[in-house]
Amino acid sequence: MEDFGLYVIITDPDYPVSKITELCVKYRVGMLQLREKDVCDKKLLKTLEIMLSITKGSATKVIINDRVDLAIASGVDGYHLGQDDLPLSNAREVAGNRNLVCGLSTHSLEQAEEAIKLKPDYIGFGPVYPTFAKKNPDAPVGCDQLKQVLALSECPVVAIGGINRDNINEVLETGAKNIAMIKGLVKSANIEEEISFYSSLLAR
Repeated sequence: MEDFGLYVIITDPDYPVSKITELCVKYRVGMLQLREKDVCDKKLLKTLEIMLSITKGSATKVIINDRVDLAIASGVDGYHLGQDDLPLSNAREVAGNRNLVCGLSTHSLEQAEEAIKLKPDYIGFGPVYPTFAKKNPDAPVGCDQLKQVLALSECPVVAIGGINRDNINEVLETGAKNIAMIKGLVKSANIEEEISFYSSLLAR
């Protein structure tokens, strides 16, 4: 899989999902993930249906967090698994011969090394900095470990966690090509300005 730049994650957004999706398509965001852990399956499927109706024919891939079953049911582009979710080997069995993108979250050098062996399409690595996007966040990994993982991985590595305008240049100096944003976008005062800024920065 090629590097894709900005990776937008929707979690408890201050904006309608449809607006976020439209902006991702407008600014050619590579990956858009729906991560809503406290939403029922029926509503998740409806939301994914809306997202797909907007991204159809665009450069933006829609990813569902955790749920390979909903990825199949909805027809989205892929799924993303955390360390406590269904193992990737089992998820692939469920997906069968469907051409679904699969990503894995990792929170330490050891986890990243193990994930890389499984040959996912990409891995997430972080949090790079302290973050409040999760109820129980993992300890920050820092840019030094991020640089090590980038050197090890043959698949795209997505830096995630606490990244903002003040520190993004430090992250980019590690060689990172893909960066995930959550609260910095979906909780921002002007989401279009933020998506435009980060997508342009990562397209260089």
